[in-house]
Amino acid sequence: MDMRRVIPGTFLLLLACAVAQAGELTPDTLLDAVAAEVTDIDTQGLQALIADDPRHVVIDVRTQTEVALTGGMIRSHRTLNIPRGWLEFQIGQQALDPDTPIVVYCGQNLRSPPAAQTLQQMGFTNVRNYAEGFFEWKEADLPLYVANKAPDSFLYSRPEKVTDGVWSAIGATQPHTYENSGHNNNLSFVITDAGVLVVNAGDNYLLAKSLHDEIRRVTDQPVKYVVLENGQGHAMLGMTYWQDRGVPVIAHVDAAREIEENGPALLARLQQRSRDKAFRTRLGTPDETFTDRLELTLGGETIELLNLGPAHSPGDIVVWLPERKVVISGDVAFHERLLPVFEDTDTGGWIETWDRFVDLGAEIIVPGHGGPVEGYEEVTRYTRDYLVYMREEVAKILDSGGGLNDAYQIDQSAYAHLDTFHELSRRNAALIFQEMEFEALGF
Repeated sequence: MDMRRVIPGTFLLLLACAVAQAGELTPDTLLDAVAAEVTDIDTQGLQALIADDPRHVVIDVRTQTEVALTGGMIRSHRTLNIPRGWLEFQIGQQALDPDTPIVVYCGQNLRSPPAAQTLQQMGFTNVRNYAEGFFEWKEADLPLYVANKAPDSFLYSRPEKVTDGVWSAIGATQPHTYENSGHNNNLSFVITDAGVLVVNAGDNYLLAKSLHDEIRRVTDQPVKYVVLENGQGHAMLGMTYWQDRGVPVIAHVDAAREIEENGPALLARLQQRSRDKAFRTRLGTPDETFTDRLELTLGGETIELLNLGPAHSPGDIVVWLPERKVVISGDVAFHERLLPVFEDTDTGGWIETWDRFVDLGAEIIVPGHGGPVEGYEEVTRYTRDYLVYMREEVAKILDSGGGLNDAYQIDQSAYAHLDTFHELSRRNAALIFQEMEFEALGF
């Protein structure tokens, strides 16, 4: 055999076999051979990499079942779950540059060293193995992605008290998955002396039931209204659970139109994605609609449903509690995950809407995704300021005669730490470019 043509990992394996001679080849022999070829990173080093280099990728090579049963994955700007047996076949789908900083890990430093070796053999030049593994990271109480914080419920997490009488079950800030049961938005509720108002019907019938179970643990007051923040699936597909119990569902007229037009496709997608968890979910129609403003009085308290103008999607509304200075903003405001731009998103209009949103004077904001915040500073940075920045960068490209490929190159690194950044950033750039191209043509 021409040893010059043997890849390093194969050579080390042959060397290990030679060392073992007539003896039996052992897992320790194999791991020792691999360890000589890969570079380890410790917990402190991984923390520093996550904090300082937004280009990094962390890869958990355990199975999805292990991830779900052991408490999640290491939280970083970009964490991927690619089981060891699929690594060679799926890594190419991630569009990583050869010099991307990559860290691989497993639970007990058994699968991650060979995984690091494989990536090196495939041409990745900046690969390290986190030898201390997931359990060390978890025991140190360091940040995690958790597939499901409430495994005995359809809810991703149980409701938390925001302030007196206002609660929210904070959804996962990742895309819909089977594990999070479609609870990847916030399901909020307001308790008054005469009943409860719920914001968002939930992604499916059983998720709505799980939310109702939690409401009953907090208060004896009955649910009087369910309000949809928009016409997206995770806001409205659970509405028939509430209607079966005589609770009216309220939505903006544009959201109701979206439900009528897109509802069948959204239901089919839910059934394909969630399978048994879509049990009993069927399409419904809002019982009441409004245009600009609807005022409800519940327990002597005024609750305002407001459409402030164009935002994330047709029919976006906010629920304003003027006596409490709390606004449940829905998808008008983002901060923990990168906001998504759709084909029908009016980004210029959203910026103008933001001024009216700020004029409400809320002291506490419960966004559509992510935890509640005090004041407007953080949500302004990651909503309005992001939109302004992207539109300014696209305007420069259009002014210089550039094209779509230039839009893909816009530097969005200041937002790379946000969840869903890698799923949405390039898509956002393309859609904003397309939107502003049409604006330039007078459409």
